[in-house]
Parts: sequence; structure tokens; C-alpha cells
Amino acid sequence: MSRTVSIVGAGRLGRALGRALRQLGWHIGPVVTRSGAHSRAAVRAIGGGKPFATLTSEVMDADVILLATPDDALADVARQLAKLAGRRCRGKVVLHASGALDDSVLRALARCGAATGSIHPMQTFTNNSQPNLKGVIFAIEGHSRARRAAGAMARALGGIPVPVTSSSKPAYHAAGTLVAGHALALTEAAAQLLIKVGFTRAHAVVTLLPLMRQMLDNFEKHGPRAAWTGPASRGDYATVAKHRAALRRYPREFGDSYATLVRLSARVLAKNPRATLKQLERALKNSRRKSQ
Repeated sequence: MSRTVSIVGAGRLGRALGRALRQLGWHIGPVVTRSGAHSRAAVRAIGGGKPFATLTSEVMDADVILLATPDDALADVARQLAKLAGRRCRGKVVLHASGALDDSVLRALARCGAATGSIHPMQTFTNNSQPNLKGVIFAIEGHSRARRAAGAMARALGGIPVPVTSSSKPAYHAAGTLVAGHALALTEAAAQLLIKVGFTRAHAVVTLLPLMRQMLDNFEKHGPRAAWTGPASRGDYATVAKHRAALRRYPREFGDSYATLVRLSARVLAKNPRATLKQLERALKNSRRKSQ
């Protein structure tokens, strides 16, 4: 397993992985970001490395080169590195950390002899915390040698490497975004509804968090169908109609999201999705009449 890594693009993910690897004894090589100030800050956060504000061929001195740039910059970064490094790419492992893209975005480096692939932890990262990576799934993909290096890195970090086909990366990433991104929006929307009806924000948070935690606990212990609660789960379509009618007093996205999500619940959780969806459509139609 390689013990030297260069990092290009040290934002939330790049810093977190770099810090965790350094704590495991990895040597951190060049750390490249968009400015000198950013790269120096990244080196301080990681606890090691040499800061660079522009790409340099020194990046290729490491055994593994981790590209943690925004997705739309990856292909250009790969082309620049290939041009800078040329033959020095041979024998190197280059991994990008995009959840949605496969290793084809690094084809310029592959043509120069690098083993290219991707490694993506299914975890959320912020500027203010170092997430626990133990037990986290790492999607790995690409050239066989790159996959082996990515798998070894994931296991060293305490994660579980799972091979994902190139064509499956967008759907894999969408699954994570549904939970980490969109569920956050749902939580905040619910908080705003409670605040509108008179709750303080603190009380709204205290109301929602135990509800969410219990739901997740039930999902883990009993499975999705047994954990499903709410009016649609028990066939109370009149209450569904009341909910939808009440939400017409709020910005459109609130009611539209409720209608879409109750349909999604029926599709993935109901014993008879077709029959449940039929009943829901009637209820949603009735809600329009009640609100007029």
C-alpha cells in the first residue's frame, strides 16, 4: 500500500482525507489549491504537505495523486498534469474523489501511463468538523491497479470499499444526495413550517430531531416497510388532502414537494404501489377543490 499522497484541490473533502491519511502515517506531498493563501491554510488544516498555488510536476513525485477538485475542473486538471508530467505519469496511481464521475475524465493521464480511478466516501463533509470514516462506504472504480490502491486507502481510513461500475456512478451519487442534500432541505422546510405556526427555532429543532432519529432507528432495525408511518401508510387519504390543502398557503415548493414525496413513498414503501398511488391522486385532486 502506498504511503505518499499529493492532493490537488484541498477543499472540505481534500482536507478531511488528507488529515486522516496523515494521522495514519502517510506522507503528504504537494497540496495544490487556487491560491497561495488557500494552499497554506489547507496545509495547516491537514497538518502536513507543501503548499502550491498552481499545478506543478512535483505532484507526480507521490505514489498516489488525489484530485479533489470540483467536478467541472477535473478534465482540465488532468490535461494540465499530463502536459506537465509526461512520462513521469507512468506507474503512478491517480484517483479523483468525484461521486458522480468515472475515471474517463482522467483519460489524458491514462494515455501517459497512469493508472486512473476514483474513490468517493459516502459521507458529508463540512468546514468545521472531521467526519468519522469508520464503517463508511467508499465507492471505488477505474483501472484494476487504481481500484486496488483505492480499496487499500479506504480500508486504512476505516471504511468499506465497494466497487461501482463506471455507468452507475451518477445513480450512486444521486442516492447519497437524496439523503444528505435533499433530506436536509426537507428538515429545514419542516422547521420553517413549525416556526410559521408559532414554534421557536429551538423548539422546532427539538421537535424534529427525535422524530428523525427514531425513524432512522426503525429503518435500521425493522426495515423500510415496517418503519413507514404517516397518513399514507395507513390509508388516511383525507388527511393527505388536508395536508396538501394547508400547504397551498406556503411557497409553491412546499406543497409540490409534499405531493411528490407522498407519491414516492407509495412507490417504494406500499405493498400495492399502483392501488395506493391511485388513491393518492384522488386525495391530491380533492385538496385542490378544498383550497379553492
